[in-house]
Amino acid sequence: MNVIATRAADGLPRRSFTVAEIRRMVEAGIIAEDENFELIEGEIVPMSPKGNQHEVMKAALNRLLARTAPDDLRLGVESSVYLDERTFVEPDLCLYPLRLMPEDVRGTDVILAVEVAGASLGYDRGLKARLYARYGVNELWVVEAETRETWVHRQPHADGQWGSIERVATDTPLSPAALPQISVRMADLR
Repeated sequence: MNVIATRAADGLPRRSFTVAEIRRMVEAGIIAEDENFELIEGEIVPMSPKGNQHEVMKAALNRLLARTAPDDLRLGVESSVYLDERTFVEPDLCLYPLRLMPEDVRGTDVILAVEVAGASLGYDRGLKARLYARYGVNELWVVEAETRETWVHRQPHADGQWGSIERVATDTPLSPAALPQISVRMADLR
C-alpha cells in the first residue's frame, strides 16, 4: 500500500498515538497490516522505499545470522521492537532471546539490531540510533546499502548516546560484541 505523507502540520501541535491505539487501528482496518511505518514518540513515520541493494544486503545478512546465531536466539526480520507505550521501531534484522515472543521484545532484549540504510541513512544513524541507545539495545549496526560501510554502535546510554561508534570498512571482519562466534566481512556478502 502506498502511503501519502504530509508535512502540512510542521510547527503545529499534533495528536500523539500510543502503540495500543495503533494496534486497534490495524485490527479495525484503518491502517493496513502490511503498511511500513514506525511509531516514533507518538507520530506515525512512513518508512522509505527499499531499493535493490537494500534487499540484497538484508537477505545476505539474514542468511548469515540464521546460519550462525546460537540456537537460544531468535532472528527477527522487520519485527517490531516496542521501546515504550508511544514508540516502536522495525529494524531490518534483530537478534533476541528465543524465549520471547515477537510482541514481547523490548529494547534491552535486543542483542543486535541491524539497519540496512539507503535513503534512510541520516534517520538510521541519527534519531533512530539515539532511540536504540536510550532504550538499551545492546548493539546497533547501520550498514550503508551501496558502499557496505558499517557504523557499529556499542555501549548504549539512557541519554540516547553511544559509548562507542566505529565506522568499519567493508573488508574488515566484524562480530557482535556478545556473539564473537559470528564474523562477517560485508564485502563478502552476496
